[in-house]
Amino acid sequence: MSTPSAKLQPLSGAAFAVLLLIALMMGANHVAARLAFNHGVDVSTAVACRSGVTALVVGLLVLAQRVPLRFTPRHRLALPAIGALIAVQSLSLYSAVARLPVALALLAFNSYPLWTALWARLIYRHRPDPRMLRAMPVMLLGLALALDVLGASSGLGAAAHWGRIGAGVAFALAAAAVFGLALVLTQHEAADVDGRVRTACTMAQVGVLALVGVGFQGGFHWPAAAAGWAGLLALTVLYGTAFTIMFTVLPRLGVVGNSAIMNVEPVFALLLAWALLGQAIAPMQVAGGLLVVATVVWLGLGRR
Repeated sequence: MSTPSAKLQPLSGAAFAVLLLIALMMGANHVAARLAFNHGVDVSTAVACRSGVTALVVGLLVLAQRVPLRFTPRHRLALPAIGALIAVQSLSLYSAVARLPVALALLAFNSYPLWTALWARLIYRHRPDPRMLRAMPVMLLGLALALDVLGASSGLGAAAHWGRIGAGVAFALAAAAVFGLALVLTQHEAADVDGRVRTACTMAQVGVLALVGVGFQGGFHWPAAAAGWAGLLALTVLYGTAFTIMFTVLPRLGVVGNSAIMNVEPVFALLLAWALLGQAIAPMQVAGGLLVVATVVWLGLGRR
């Protein structure tokens, strides 16, 4: 995870292209996860594989680049808490992806800036940014359209529609809330830890906690078909590759911290899920999704 408080720098053409590539890979990772879930893989197995491999790759990167490991007592308290939160976020988001069209799960998760502002206010008494206050109603409107809250696009009516999507939306919003809290704690308690070290620690903790979940469910649930193995392999490789690029290529291109460009991930997921999984959503839902993405990008660009 990169530092939430870092300032964005002007993007070169190469940096812009790399950021789009990362967004594409992260969107494809969730589409691959849904493919794996459709063929017998469960959420804990997917998170354990993905996080374990990513922790190994980033950990080797830390060793190869001889990144110093310096932890204060505050870091030793904050990092386990952040790791636990990211574990819950990972399990919740994949649970949403298993139950909803991938793009809708990611769009609901993209409400995390609202949760970040809420947690910062509750825990650290930070006043919300005026841009955030202006963005809130627009984002909520877009999310309402994307989720088809009245069930008009589905033709099922509100009760039947929410009976079908309610659990998935709850998991996605829980992932957003937990991720927002993790970002706030990272910014205030662990921002001075090197991003590579922080990510390796976090992914290792997520992998271990996912393995605990695997143990409670009686062991790994592996794919029952070749397509499921392809999905599991793809989600692991895509996620690990995206993180590796984030910490090797982006610093050389002068990109620091999170970038709003990567929030186009749900758009890529929408296109990939339509092409590979046959998932489609109504035009009004697409419009609501684009409104959410545009609002999140606008918020991110305002941090320059």
